[in-house]
Amino acid sequence: MQYRKFGKLDVQVSALGFGCMRLPTLEGKSGNIELPEAIRMIRYAIDQGVNYIDTAYGYHEKMSEVAVGKALQDGYREKVYLATKQPVWLVNESADFDKLLNEQLEKLQTDHVDFYLMHALNRGSWQDKVLNFDLLSRAEAAKADGRIRHIGFSFHDDLETFKKIVDGYDHWDFCQIQYNYMDIENQAGTKGLQYAAAKGLGVVIMEPLLGGKLARDIPAINPLWESAPVHRTPAEWALQWLWNQPEVSVVLSGMSTMQQVEQNIASAAASSVGSLAAEELNLISTVREQIQKLSPIPCTSCEYCLPCPNGVLIPRNFAIYNEAAMYGDLEGARNAYKYWISDEGKAAQCIQCQECEPKCPQHIHISDWMPVIEEVLGLGRPYVMEP
Repeated sequence: MQYRKFGKLDVQVSALGFGCMRLPTLEGKSGNIELPEAIRMIRYAIDQGVNYIDTAYGYHEKMSEVAVGKALQDGYREKVYLATKQPVWLVNESADFDKLLNEQLEKLQTDHVDFYLMHALNRGSWQDKVLNFDLLSRAEAAKADGRIRHIGFSFHDDLETFKKIVDGYDHWDFCQIQYNYMDIENQAGTKGLQYAAAKGLGVVIMEPLLGGKLARDIPAINPLWESAPVHRTPAEWALQWLWNQPEVSVVLSGMSTMQQVEQNIASAAASSVGSLAAEELNLISTVREQIQKLSPIPCTSCEYCLPCPNGVLIPRNFAIYNEAAMYGDLEGARNAYKYWISDEGKAAQCIQCQECEPKCPQHIHISDWMPVIEEVLGLGRPYVMEP
């Protein structure tokens, strides 16, 4: 296993971290974790040198922390850095911070968490929850009494908001961002990664394979991978691209099978900063461009179409619809549409006023696409490549 420095901290973390959001389950039920296999996988990873274990209050219908707590018995707790997250959306008063943290410690069967994150911060939760209820003071008190060791946050919003949160507290130790070779300009992106690292923060990477999409067999892309002089699976290319960057501290992988654990550990063992040649980096850039070309809607997310007078989040609707074609994942796109766009922002709210269309540099017939998006993603109609 390769180890990397964790920002300004005197800590060495394994290049690969075990993300406990996609543990094996029974009967397809998220909360019904296959405990013996999950424990076997986590302990195997630790035995092979993985020393960063990441979970959260809500993962697996609140059962992930329980499973991790069981896996870290028999001496395994002392071998790892344990990370979990405060579900800030459940905080309605300052005292809720300690109530939730103490519940987590009990489920994890430990007296402390090494890395504690404010979970999934965005501009709203940063202001309405973290600042409004003074949760950082609560975290500092928990750090002082030994229940947590280091304070950080995970993030889902834009670069401007990311920088505001990084600069909004002087004692962040680390952050966790969604980042992969397709997300270089999405959310925090490459600029956010470099910004946080320059401030001395350890940077934890989540969604390195974009929820498994970058590990998929994409027929239009396969010839590009096969043209490389070095053979790697699509998943390996995505992981090595991340480990190539010095600002990356640890890459989390949500592993569901022992085979995935074994493959990712082998890939991590072969990783290092600056290991990819210029030709290999160019190949990944070409793959990114070709995947983007699979999109039926030529939206560049410039947002000239916003604000929509009826509140439709036009670029976000387009992005989710495009992803169904880019990665061959219609079901995933439907879930994203259901859970990651508010009802007020869905394509269904379009009233065909066409106010947005003259503003679009790509000349997209937005009013034609919106009902299609709602029918396909919201109502389950067959996918189409044109309105």
